[in-house]
Amino acid sequence: MKKIAIILSLLFLTNSAFAGSCPMMAQNIDSKIEEAQKLRDAGMAAHDAGDHSKSEELLNKALELFKS
Repeated sequence: MKKIAIILSLLFLTNSAFAGSCPMMAQNIDSKIEEAQKLRDAGMAAHDAGDHSKSEELLNKALELFKS
């Protein structure tokens, strides 16, 4: 019984400790979205200007942000 109480208390303590990381994770996602949007805009501008190799390069960089 004592072991079960210890295990349950450890589970509850670890869950509350990780709860504080949510805002940091959201901020990390927001920064990646912002950077990806800038790369996307630059890639589409390169596409519109006729520089398709540069456009592909920029758009692939934007996609890579979400693979890591």
